[in-house]
Amino acid sequence: MSLASAMDDPKEAFIRLLSESVAAGTLVKLTLGAYRGADPSLRNLHVRPVTLRAGPHLSFVWRHATRDITKNHPPAAALAQLAALIGGDFGSAHLFTTRQDVQLELAADAPGRLKIIPHDAVAAPSGEHDHRKDRPVPPGAPWLTRLGVTNPDGRVRASMAAKFRQINRFVELLAPLVAEAPLPAGRPIEVADMGCGKGYLTFATWQYFHDASPHPAHVRGVEQRPELVELCNQTAREGGCDGLEFTAGTIADTACGAVDVLIALHACDTATDDALAQGVAAGAAVIVVAPCCHKELSPQLTAPPALGPVLRHGIFHERQAEFVTDALRTLLLEWAGYEPRAFEFVPTEHTPKNLMIAAVRRTAPPDRDLAAARVRALAAAYGVRHQHLAERLGFPLAP
Repeated sequence: MSLASAMDDPKEAFIRLLSESVAAGTLVKLTLGAYRGADPSLRNLHVRPVTLRAGPHLSFVWRHATRDITKNHPPAAALAQLAALIGGDFGSAHLFTTRQDVQLELAADAPGRLKIIPHDAVAAPSGEHDHRKDRPVPPGAPWLTRLGVTNPDGRVRASMAAKFRQINRFVELLAPLVAEAPLPAGRPIEVADMGCGKGYLTFATWQYFHDASPHPAHVRGVEQRPELVELCNQTAREGGCDGLEFTAGTIADTACGAVDVLIALHACDTATDDALAQGVAAGAAVIVVAPCCHKELSPQLTAPPALGPVLRHGIFHERQAEFVTDALRTLLLEWAGYEPRAFEFVPTEHTPKNLMIAAVRRTAPPDRDLAAARVRALAAAYGVRHQHLAERLGFPLAP
């Protein structure tokens, strides 16, 4: 692949490098961000090569707030469409190839910036279409057997079928978040799983970065029970999981240091807020939490007048406390410069605690005054005066 000279127009150089990667079969993926078009629900665009019956195509995944739309285009038509989108509806682009990454930033009122980061060669994408039935985590992974999910012959144990589905579902959710995040180049990605328990999803995260992600990664699980830390470290050693380790500690007391992806699933009550605050403080590009045991706000909750008669019922009060807690968390993440989204993680028959909040750090600064007003309006509507994440972030709920 040719290198862009210092005299090239940044956008033209980026388009040329993109076209060359498509022609040479070295394109791994392309992400377009900093959307500034007319569709308020559109977030970003992901592009990757696929092979269809009609031949090579580029698959466009348009990521909206609540849905994804996939369209496939022949290479020439795709490149023409991308040339119009880059610098038009999208202000940033990130090209991943087998030998280098290329980042383009195009501000409306400043010259564009092009950055080329060479790296060790990685395998070219297979081009297989999304209709594959393979699981992201293969049942033959040695750690699955050591943790009791599969039999020695690689078959999933009947009693662990739901856990195996949960493991794979988590990787399916994590992969697009990592793909769109502003992750650093030139060094391994630092991943921390806070309160990782027996480590099922920590191992799954390691497997994703080891097998599927273009980013090498160092993954660390943090768990307060030393017997589980010992079990997981032994499993990692015996399974050949290089770049994976487990340490003892609590979410609140463990300094995660430099971290690019922070995960905390089913951390109880304000431990979720501690994990979120650690991720924000570290400037993590991706934060993923699954909240549990919402106790903090229940004593404070004052029903808006219209809800007073129904929130006298304990079950409605409890669910409203869960809603307000997690809604405040998402609004606080927006204020902190993240793009959060909330969705169902696993079916309710597996666990009633199935909400997941995922957040990707924005490259453009947020409107912090607007975001702050939204946080305070929700808190005031329910009489909330104190909330742990707000306190950890130094955000006063009263103006």
